Amino acid sequence: MTSAKFDIVVYGATGFTGQLVAEYLATHDRSETRLTWAMAGRSRDKLAKVRDAIGAPADLPLIVADSSDPRSIRAMVDQARLVLTTVGPYQLYGTDVLTACVAAGTDYVDLCGEPLWMHQMIENYQARAEHSGARVLFSCGFDSVPFELGVLFVQEQAKRVVGAPQARVKGRIRGMSGSLSGGTAASAKATAAALTADLSLVAIMKDPFALTPGFKGPKQPPANRPLYEEDFQSWTAPFAMALVNTRNVHRANMLMGFPYGQDFVYDEMVLTGDGEQGQANAKLVMAANAEKTGPNAPRVGEGPSKEMRDNGYFDLLYVAASPDGRRVRASVKGEGDPGYGLTAKMISECAVGLLRDGAGVKGGFWTPGAALGDSLIKRLVDHAGLTFTVED
Repeated sequence: MTSAKFDIVVYGATGFTGQLVAEYLATHDRSETRLTWAMAGRSRDKLAKVRDAIGAPADLPLIVADSSDPRSIRAMVDQARLVLTTVGPYQLYGTDVLTACVAAGTDYVDLCGEPLWMHQMIENYQARAEHSGARVLFSCGFDSVPFELGVLFVQEQAKRVVGAPQARVKGRIRGMSGSLSGGTAASAKATAAALTADLSLVAIMKDPFALTPGFKGPKQPPANRPLYEEDFQSWTAPFAMALVNTRNVHRANMLMGFPYGQDFVYDEMVLTGDGEQGQANAKLVMAANAEKTGPNAPRVGEGPSKEMRDNGYFDLLYVAASPDGRRVRASVKGEGDPGYGLTAKMISECAVGLLRDGAGVKGGFWTPGAALGDSLIKRLVDHAGLTFTVED
């Protein structure tokens, strides 16, 4: 939007993750022509405190906007080329923000890991976004950027080594240390409540192709119980975030014109080790998954200390399997808490990348990787501390 006052408006800047995003933008715009941006939230006083706490300029603009006041949301959107929102659960607080962006032709990025809401928004507003020119990027944090890009990266290596992308890719979590965000826990609870209220939504939630309207691919691995996998000489356990990551990977494949093929199969599991200990670890992972939305889950707005964020990490392995037995292996790694510090960096780079590198991206609902591809990988390597590596 050429008439917008700001390139980026960070909505939810007084929340835990929103503050990390604002801090990152305040200190990491490296270009000669800096992007203009503003912070938005419900309380001007709290916004001013955040501005002071992160060391942002005293004249950084503040916008009062509240999801319960649609007029304030529209006024915020009208001032932005792109709205970056960390205010979730999105199924409760995101619809008015997204629809205002679609109506105004304003770009939109979020941290959504809620497939039901994403399915509904794509179904209802894809045509309108195409018409207005609004580019909508869901899932711009730990779910699902490193997973989507990990598949893209290993498939690029498969083209080089084997001669073509492969129809089977396995994503395996080799290691991870970090905290579940309060927003993620709240989103899971909101989704559970929606499913309880309307059982017809269960079929959508279970559908691996819920985000690929008009396309149904082959049967996918259930990935819902511990298994021993000879490929890895390890027990594996279900991965809690696979429910959204796999859907985004299949949507990315569709948006890019099916470079992985229409028979593409993809799953994600956690490697837990071999032997009896590995089997026991797999059961512990299952139990931990069940507890993540329980009474001890973090609340929205809460998060770990800087020390804990700095000490987090993730290590993801991707294997593209050729029918002739050849295997192409690649890893994606990040240093820092995946759910907070790294997520703040990832969504910020998605926003900056869409504005700076996304000239050819048309209006509509995208995944980050399908929209930005290798340019986003480069941004994350150069500025967010991620590494993408081919392994022997």
